[in-house]
Amino acid sequence: MTGGPGSVLVVGEALVDLVPVDGDGGVRTAQFGGAPANVAVGLARLGTPVSFAGGLGGDGFARMIGERLRAAGADLTLCTHSGLPTALAVAEPDSGGTGYHFHLQDTATFRLPDLSGRVSGFGAVYVGGLAAVVEPAASAVLATARAAAEHSLLVVDPNVRRDRTLGPDHGAAALRELCALAHVVKASDEDLERLWPGAAPEETCRELAAGGRLVVLTRGARGSTAYTATAPPVSVAATPVEVVNTIGAGDAFAAGLLSRLGARGSFTAAPSPEEVRDMLSTASETAASVCARAGTEPSVPAGA
Repeated sequence: MTGGPGSVLVVGEALVDLVPVDGDGGVRTAQFGGAPANVAVGLARLGTPVSFAGGLGGDGFARMIGERLRAAGADLTLCTHSGLPTALAVAEPDSGGTGYHFHLQDTATFRLPDLSGRVSGFGAVYVGGLAAVVEPAASAVLATARAAAEHSLLVVDPNVRRDRTLGPDHGAAALRELCALAHVVKASDEDLERLWPGAAPEETCRELAAGGRLVVLTRGARGSTAYTATAPPVSVAATPVEVVNTIGAGDAFAAGLLSRLGARGSFTAAPSPEEVRDMLSTASETAASVCARAGTEPSVPAGA
């Protein structure tokens, strides 16, 4: 099984996105999805040892998901298995981004193990996405995150979904608790506006960073900024790209960030400003590789 100070444990959902086919709004294609699963694939593609811990069902979608993760190089030893179906996310892209209508109940996807006893075997633990707010997964994610905060480097991507199923406030308290536990928080400006309404995202980042965290704020085409408690913010422009797709771009950014965060063979929440700039640049390039084509699997940035 994958493990060690340079490896990452990714905990969360692997599901199927039903995405409109170009040119025919009535036709949808089944696409590998789930923010944590996308991050696991991205990390594996970038050469970072990674274990994915999710719930896999007994249907054809689950077999497709397992094959995709294994092909990328992710270890699936810690996954749970059942005969239940795979969760579905109906993607609804529009001019404001991508919304989702979720089909989550009575699925294998959110039957996650409590891995609090295993986190010390990994250099970093990543949590976030739907599994952090949908039971029964949410309780297991929180227990695992609490242990990771004590014994590993906890990385949280709240990934607040703009959906039509869960409601605008569903899970906000749970995501705020995870951010408070984290050593590293990666969040979009929209995530922070939804979790801390009335506060500017930049101010929220400063407050989170003041607690000793590395906080990375993403703004899509406007680039990204990293905040720490001891140094001025570091900003990097978005990598220019002709956008074909935005689904999975934030997950690719997270994978690129984490891959560089552990580039020395172990993980730290206190990189130097030069290392921070390198991380943001790699993450931006990784996200751009997803935006440039259909699908969610990133290409390895040049020089990585």
